[in-house]
Amino acid sequence: MARDHVQSAERLGTGAEAPFLELLARRASADAYEQPVLLARAEGLSAERVDALERAKVLALRVRAEMEGRRRREAELSALFETAHDLAGLRDVDAVLQAIVQRARSLLSTDVAYLTLHDEAAGDTYMRVTEGSVAARFQQLRLGMGEGLGGLVAQTARPYVTPDYFDDDRFQHTRTIDTGVSDEGLVAILGVPLMIGPQVIGVLFAADRRARVFEREEIALLGSFAALAAAAIDTANLLTETRSALDRLARANEIIRDRSGAVERASDVHDRLAELVLRGGGVHDVAAAVSQVLDGTVEFAEVSTARTAALEASRAEGHAVRHGQDWIAAVSAGDELFGALVLRGHPGLDPVDQRTLERAAMVTSLLLLARRSAVEAEQRVRGELLDDLLDGRDRDPRVLRERAARLRADLDATHVVLAARLEGASGDADQEAAARRRLWSAASHLASTRRGLAATRAGGTVLLLPLEPGDSATDLARRTAGELGTAVHERVTVGASGPVSDLASRPDAVAAAHAEGQRCLDALRLLGRTGDGAAADDFGFLGLLLAGDRDIAGYVERTIGEVVTYDERRGTDLVRTLDAYFDCGMSPARTKDELHVHVNTVAQRLERVGRLLGADWQSPARTLEIQLALRLHRLSSSPVSR
Repeated sequence: MARDHVQSAERLGTGAEAPFLELLARRASADAYEQPVLLARAEGLSAERVDALERAKVLALRVRAEMEGRRRREAELSALFETAHDLAGLRDVDAVLQAIVQRARSLLSTDVAYLTLHDEAAGDTYMRVTEGSVAARFQQLRLGMGEGLGGLVAQTARPYVTPDYFDDDRFQHTRTIDTGVSDEGLVAILGVPLMIGPQVIGVLFAADRRARVFEREEIALLGSFAALAAAAIDTANLLTETRSALDRLARANEIIRDRSGAVERASDVHDRLAELVLRGGGVHDVAAAVSQVLDGTVEFAEVSTARTAALEASRAEGHAVRHGQDWIAAVSAGDELFGALVLRGHPGLDPVDQRTLERAAMVTSLLLLARRSAVEAEQRVRGELLDDLLDGRDRDPRVLRERAARLRADLDATHVVLAARLEGASGDADQEAAARRRLWSAASHLASTRRGLAATRAGGTVLLLPLEPGDSATDLARRTAGELGTAVHERVTVGASGPVSDLASRPDAVAAAHAEGQRCLDALRLLGRTGDGAAADDFGFLGLLLAGDRDIAGYVERTIGEVVTYDERRGTDLVRTLDAYFDCGMSPARTKDELHVHVNTVAQRLERVGRLLGADWQSPARTLEIQLALRLHRLSSSPVSR
């Protein structure tokens, strides 16, 4: 089939990428991408053709890897949200744990996944849920504390992975455990702890019947599932505790009223948080919902303002921590700390309300992760569309308009292409990369709020922004430089193209405009105007060299248009007088001889020119521009129109 792809590409005159595009379209395996190159060599095609196929193969494999990575990340995020949804509507903890184990096995593509829990009464651990297991002895294993890989995970509260279980001497092997593992045929095993605060309550495993190295992303994913499993168990324990409390408090009316109120609040916030998750609410919606339920003021605080010993303790313990008259619940995901939910003025918080605050913090972290993923996805899509416009790809106007419409952008409107670059003092490579990421993030946010597009290009950032009525490219460039500089706390220089329109139908419009904006950016930096924004019109006659369309008529109009129009309307000879004046070395006496008029007539005409062009029209810089405009006007075949 690969030979057919190569021959088809030769017959149709397509590029070397054609066979690989077909392989991408049918999601072929990575090995299949070698076939077009091998066949080309076997058929004696030219070295240039073989090299082209090699380059296309490398690019196609990169695209394939990116596509596979995106599909995997989407599947992982979807599974985590489905599990969070199951947890939000928790009714059967066994069903939730079974779903977690099934999804972990599916996403990590392992042969087996299983979950063990600690039995405090017996002092050991037991199999709670298995998926993919075929050995009865393995499914009934009970492990003493400190035994096997699971014992090592439980002791250290850290994930552990072994590529070959029986050759690993980091943990204690026992006959019972080794026999069960052998019956199941397991070789590579990954285990992550189930944590409720600092306590390890069990271990979640993923295992293969062959040697395998688990990647860091796979360990992190299993850890996320373990956190959800622990939350499900914690929720089930909380419900059990609540029911037991209600039974005990049935004998005391006052305690019943207090405890019932706490349970009602927990149920209320449970329903509200579940609704917020389903409709994609924000962190402030969570804080408002919990404020109403707990009858207090709950606020979300950023890390920079909430960094205290209490926050670190809450993060380490996984529980809300009292801080003076307030309660603080850390909002975190894995090792990343987003901030905290702070309950003001409730020093005597009920334990159930404390759990409510903790659960709200967990939901807040999920919402922040979802929002960040959505923002990153939109930024990538905006960047991809602008990249296609800059590179001339996907030139079907209808498709381009549809892609832009999904991003709330209108390619039929008049736009300006802006090239932006940071101008701060460069530090080490990490600092410079971080600064560029901040610029890209700020530009992406600006593009999304202005219905435009943004992409990274040649060490800088490119923006495509619509030009509002009454606005100019210069105004837009200066405003953008100021907004980006404020956002990243560094000087940002911005060069702008002239206005461009009908972008979907003009193949080279965006690329040409970007080149013009880049030239303006380079000119600003050469002139020492870093941190500023400008378009070609701001550089006088230099703008003719910077502008992509060489707008000679526009330059003449901007420079001496008032004088030309005055002559056309009144039949005067101001333009001819200016020509003679400059030809005669700016001498009125010699000019009157050249024009055969009185010197007072020359003076009157030059005075009129001054009123039309401004008092500084005879300054060295202005005279250079005016003389160039006069020469261009003489050479132009069409008159300047106002």
